[in-house]
Amino acid sequence: MLDPKKLEELAKQIADAVPPGVKNIAEEAEGKIKQVLQAQLSKLDLVTREEFDIQSQVLIKTREKLEAMEARIAKLEADQDS
Repeated sequence: MLDPKKLEELAKQIADAVPPGVKNIAEEAEGKIKQVLQAQLSKLDLVTREEFDIQSQVLIKTREKLEAMEARIAKLEADQDS
């Protein structure tokens, strides 16, 4: 298995070997890509993780209540038929 420290050292050596002009271009490209991604993601109708978790809990409680009501109705119907 590869040692993470060795991989980090190798990555640093490769990064140090890249000419400064190429580094600048790569950094600028990364910045522009991040800007474009952020702009596109902001256009999407997304919710935060917190909102998602809250709605998941609401859904779980709603399902539990629905199952309890279905069982109660089934029991009432069975009692009525008897």
